[in-house]
Amino acid sequence: MLTLRPQHLLILALAGLLSISTACDTLSEVGMQTSDDSAQEMEKSLVMQEVDSSVFWTLYATVMDEDIYARQNPNINSAKVLRIAKGVHYTAVGRSEDGLWIQIMVPEDDTELWLPSSSVNLSGEIEKLTSVSEDISSKTISTATSAIQSSPTTIPSHTSTSTETITMTNTVVPATFTPQPTATNTVPPTATMEPTHTYTPAPTATAIPPTTAPVPTAAPILTTGNFELGGQVSDFRAPDIMKNAGMTWVKRQVKWHPGEAASGHFGTITDAHAKGFKVLLSVLGSPDQSYPHNFDEYARFTGELAGAGADAIEVWNEMNLDREWASGSISPSSYTNLLQKAHTSIKTYNGGTMVISGAPAPTGYFGGCHPHGCDDAPFISGMVAAGGLNYLDCVGIHYNEGIMPPSATSGDPRGASGHYTRYYQSMVDTYYNAIGGARPLCFTEIGYLSGEEWGTLPPAFLWQPPYNLTAVQHAQYLADAVRLSRVQGKVRLFIIFNVDFTHWSDDPQAGFAMIRPGGNCPSCGPLQAAMSGN
Repeated sequence: MLTLRPQHLLILALAGLLSISTACDTLSEVGMQTSDDSAQEMEKSLVMQEVDSSVFWTLYATVMDEDIYARQNPNINSAKVLRIAKGVHYTAVGRSEDGLWIQIMVPEDDTELWLPSSSVNLSGEIEKLTSVSEDISSKTISTATSAIQSSPTTIPSHTSTSTETITMTNTVVPATFTPQPTATNTVPPTATMEPTHTYTPAPTATAIPPTTAPVPTAAPILTTGNFELGGQVSDFRAPDIMKNAGMTWVKRQVKWHPGEAASGHFGTITDAHAKGFKVLLSVLGSPDQSYPHNFDEYARFTGELAGAGADAIEVWNEMNLDREWASGSISPSSYTNLLQKAHTSIKTYNGGTMVISGAPAPTGYFGGCHPHGCDDAPFISGMVAAGGLNYLDCVGIHYNEGIMPPSATSGDPRGASGHYTRYYQSMVDTYYNAIGGARPLCFTEIGYLSGEEWGTLPPAFLWQPPYNLTAVQHAQYLADAVRLSRVQGKVRLFIIFNVDFTHWSDDPQAGFAMIRPGGNCPSCGPLQAAMSGN
């Protein structure tokens, strides 16, 4: 949940055809075209929150003109940074002093860019936005824009997950051709959600009183085979709650940059071990770093993390999308080349570190596998054909879009209701069959989204009004999925997205969290029961 953080969202999200990652951390956004009704719905979705006794408004800017460029500064002579598609929504975060420009947030890099106010439809009064001087804008954007400009063919996008990487749709229109979705393959990729450390949860959320007794102290955990449970965390502030739920793993995301020493992340490993957890590090890079000349450097980095005691390493994240891998070079065989190098390095440093292949974003949008984007099922099949199973201990998988019980295989009320990504069981079976059962699966992100405490969800995440699932359903579905995973023997590791995220805006990461507003954990008891064999 999903960068989705994702994290990042892909097209058709407002139609309800959305798989969230990530991160997480981190949902490439492909040009998202929305209907007038969806746009109107978005415009009505104002979120008012009290912060420090004042009112904070989340406004949305909808691009109304074709061929509009987001610029570095609020003037017509400023550098063009991103080309934006008509109909795309962004979170508006500021306005120029003369009101002629709207500052938007580009979620992939948390970059603030500018659009002419005459070219966007704002979902509220422009005066509600903070006035930003051009001098301040220039100083805050200089570093981030250089990173975006370095890869002009990349389409930044958000799912959400995580991924630690998923917030609202961020779309750049590439020069390369993007195939139209088929009638049966229209499910957009999961966004990987990324943890956000500077945003507090919406104070308008109403905590739901617990309906069950307090969670007891951790009971002995029974496992089927080697099945283990863990959670993705933002600040790892609740290790005792995680233990009481039956968790023995924690997932953290690590952003790799060429030339960076891995030692800067060793503290993450020692912190997890000191708290009594095994640690999964999901190591991802930027699309412009995903070329073969960087593979050896990435492999060195992951090897050093293994040498420092990382218990598992996920090699990249959602590499079937161009928000994570360079557009034009997406291919299972290229990724398998990276996986082979990383596997060799990791096992050389520490033979006990589990190597998990990067989980692709679940989607049927591309209608196959292409250099600019690849559906997850053919990506997994292509990785197997390229010999990828020789270089992994576990196959990574994401699932964050569920609104049906984990045992369901039909009945999803959204469009493309028969697509396998709609259901927990069909996701598991699709991946497991693609690898011929030769390796176990590792959920590096799995989550369910409930907006009950807020009374609603942002339009792009509202798959089943009024808020997808109740908090009780959120808890029960997580526990039921754990039960299925334990008894079926196909899943080795089950990482819940997420434990403690608090971010809530157009990217409702807090809605995936086990720890709900008010600090209660409705899922802890059911999860403990599931892990204890009940």
